[in-house]
Amino acid sequence: MKATNLLNERIIINEDAFVEMVVWEIPESAKGSDHLYKYRLALVINQECVMRYDNETGKGDHKHVGDTELDYEFTTPEQLIEDFWKNVEALT
Repeated sequence: MKATNLLNERIIINEDAFVEMVVWEIPESAKGSDHLYKYRLALVINQECVMRYDNETGKGDHKHVGDTELDYEFTTPEQLIEDFWKNVEALT
């Protein structure tokens, strides 16, 4: 099985902000994660990434809010997107 792109979207929030969401289903879990998804979801305001969810290889599931990195408990792609949008709403 090859990697399958499930989501690749850029959504404009306003003239100064946008969201970029990319989710892949992968044949083997990424190092540090125990599921078959690779993802990055970002909120960019004034050309600065102010929040990002990702599962960078070796680091596992986590999110960045400003300069702070926090663990994130991944359950499903749908829940990931819901959690991300809740944070977007709180920050915009």
